[in-house]
Order: sequence, then structure tokens, then C-alpha cells
Amino acid sequence: MAGTNLGARFYRRIKRHPALIPMIGFIGLGMGSAALYLLRLALRSPDVCWDRKNNPEPWNRLSPNDQYKFLAVSTDYKKLKKDRPDF
Repeated sequence: MAGTNLGARFYRRIKRHPALIPMIGFIGLGMGSAALYLLRLALRSPDVCWDRKNNPEPWNRLSPNDQYKFLAVSTDYKKLKKDRPDF
């Protein structure tokens, strides 16, 4: 086993134990979903500020009908009115 690479060892182990294939698939799906959700939080959340010079307070530029939550169960963001002052 000293001269073989990691991919060949992984392939042999999967070939000997085919019941590991669904487990590896679900773990990969979970890791991919978590990575995509973290990417969404980093790019779409008003709490994250990537450009402090041009937009120091991005949460002040949100209008009331901007939906930044992932899931809104009972709130219809299209019907909301602006009830806060401009800064």
C-alpha cells in the first residue's frame, strides 16, 4: 500500500464494501448544501459588509420589501410599507 495513491485505495475499499456508497453520497450532499448555504449567507445577508468604503452600512439600504430571510412563513414582503426614517 505504500506506492498506491489515495484514489486507488478508496476505489478498492468501495469495491469491497458497496454499502458505503449511499453514506458517502449523503455526506457529500450534506457538505455541499452546507457550503452553498454559507455562501448565500455571506453574499445575501445584510449583516455582512464586504465593502466598507462604498457601503459602510448595507442594512440601511434595505427597503421593507427586500426579503433577506431564507424562509418567510407568514410574511408577505411585497405588501410591507416603509416605516423608518432615511439615514
